[in-house]
Amino acid sequence: MTATAHPNVVNSVGLAEFLATAGTLTLAQRKLIVDQALVLLEQNYAHLPLKVAMHAVNPVQRLRVLRARLERQTDATAEPEWQFHRELSSTFHSVRDLHTNYLLPAPFAGKIAFLPFQLERCFAADGTEHYLVARTVANFDGLAVGAEVTHWNGTPIARAVALNGAIFAGSNTAANLARGLESLTLRPLVIQLPPDEDWVVVSYRTENGAQEEIRVDWQVTDNLPPMTDVDSLSPAAAAQGVDLDSDEKSRAKKLLHAPKVVQAEAAGGAVAMAAQDVPTTMPGVFRARPVTTPSGEFGHLRIFTFSVDDPEAFLAEFVRLAALLPQNGLVVDVRDNGGGHIFASEFLLQTMTPRRIDPEPVQFLSTPLNLRICRRHADDPTGQIDLGPWFPSLDSSTETGQAFSCAHTITPVDGANAVGQTYHGPVLLITDARCYSATDIFAAGWADHELGPILGVDDNTGAGGANVWTHGLLTTLLKIPAPLDPDSPYKPLPNKANMRVSIRRTLRVGKLAGTPVEDLGVRPTHQHQVTRADLLQGNVDLLARAGSLLAALPVRRLGVAVAGTTVSLDTVNLDRVDIYVDGRPATSLDVTDGAHTATLTATGREVRVEGFADGQLVAARKVAS
Repeated sequence: MTATAHPNVVNSVGLAEFLATAGTLTLAQRKLIVDQALVLLEQNYAHLPLKVAMHAVNPVQRLRVLRARLERQTDATAEPEWQFHRELSSTFHSVRDLHTNYLLPAPFAGKIAFLPFQLERCFAADGTEHYLVARTVANFDGLAVGAEVTHWNGTPIARAVALNGAIFAGSNTAANLARGLESLTLRPLVIQLPPDEDWVVVSYRTENGAQEEIRVDWQVTDNLPPMTDVDSLSPAAAAQGVDLDSDEKSRAKKLLHAPKVVQAEAAGGAVAMAAQDVPTTMPGVFRARPVTTPSGEFGHLRIFTFSVDDPEAFLAEFVRLAALLPQNGLVVDVRDNGGGHIFASEFLLQTMTPRRIDPEPVQFLSTPLNLRICRRHADDPTGQIDLGPWFPSLDSSTETGQAFSCAHTITPVDGANAVGQTYHGPVLLITDARCYSATDIFAAGWADHELGPILGVDDNTGAGGANVWTHGLLTTLLKIPAPLDPDSPYKPLPNKANMRVSIRRTLRVGKLAGTPVEDLGVRPTHQHQVTRADLLQGNVDLLARAGSLLAALPVRRLGVAVAGTTVSLDTVNLDRVDIYVDGRPATSLDVTDGAHTATLTATGREVRVEGFADGQLVAARKVAS
């Protein structure tokens, strides 16, 4: 590793050296952590009834047993700290909910353990799976990109992935395998236990067919910091839908494999990370480029994360980038996106459909503690989080026996429809099993509003359907506004330990209205098995498949310009347009491909034009007048 790598990578230390600094929790601190875990899982956790039923687990009883065991110990006889962390982490992992986590204390918080390469799975033409080295840290010469790993510490690689996936369980089989593969080489220590081994022995086949073996040491370093302070009371913290494991890994992958992106983010301004890319002010969030496929040239817009503080700026940059790409078809690629700000994910949907967007509604579990929180913030006294819509149903749940509150949206309905459709060509979504949380919500909204095909490289998304709050945020909610709640069950956690919990579960809209996203996820309409060429040649086969699906869909255009009472139109593949001024019908005219003009009898602040084909609404545009 040389100076071309990020400084954090250059200054990494061996796993054994790092672990020598761990192990400072007292017995009293361990009891406190378990007590707080019981509060969150018993009284805040929205998915507890579902998880107990679906996975036949009892995390609350496991915590009670652990607490009883701690009572029989003393500081002198306490088990090693790593065993405590393992049991508590295993309890949280047992519910298979990547929103509900035990976050390890210092020195683990903020650290990553990594091997200097990353593996990806691909398939041969006969359907057999292979595991290739997809990327390496700068100047690591132990393994070459394209080498095929066959064994991991002597275990056949497919079995090693499956065994690892069972430890870091996702909500479905596809998610288990995806996370098992990622965690072989990269572990955020705030949420995953350190590796048991100081090094791994990797057996592999080179591209010329030679069988080789190499020993690679685990290294530990500081990860890049998160984009949002999720413990402080803010609209962004309250609207989080993020898989912390994926979010931590996303930042770690930039650190390890894309240091130029880190530099570009620090420098600011619009940059292009490759010659064909459209420059963007958010290089760690978006990558936009035209791609040439056998079916034609299309736009490819990768969204790496929804973890942003400003969803309006995020929306504006997406709209700008999409407008600079080919207008005959757009591939929206959210693979590996672990979510983030729920507003950001749901705000995007409106830009690619003429239909009104209904954000996903969410529900609290009906418990006395959730009622207490909602009562305190029912009138939005801080101006940061309005829990008023959920309060009446929670308040009456004792009499009604309702297990959940009424369902209301987190994302403002007005914001989800403020801009309207801006891209009028056909659109296609690419997903995988590492799509989670706000990205699951985005994919569900895409399917529920019928934006276009969904092309999956796995048979499901990660299936994480919830709004997630931290122990720190929950603590804050009972502290402000003043005076603080003197009987708050939330107590400060030691050594920067933390916890997160699925506080509000999300429900589908449209044809599947009321169906939870959690554990079910979003199934693609089409599937593609990743090929060797995809891994080594920039997703060439995946994009070719996406291009073929887009090419089969109609390309439409609806250009609108307003000058006084004159509306100039430019239409393709439309046969009628209806024009509204400030929401009121103004005129309607039949159209063919080409330019048209309509004259209004009144003016207003906004003109909305709706385009139809064969009686179906297929395009829309809003213009300020």
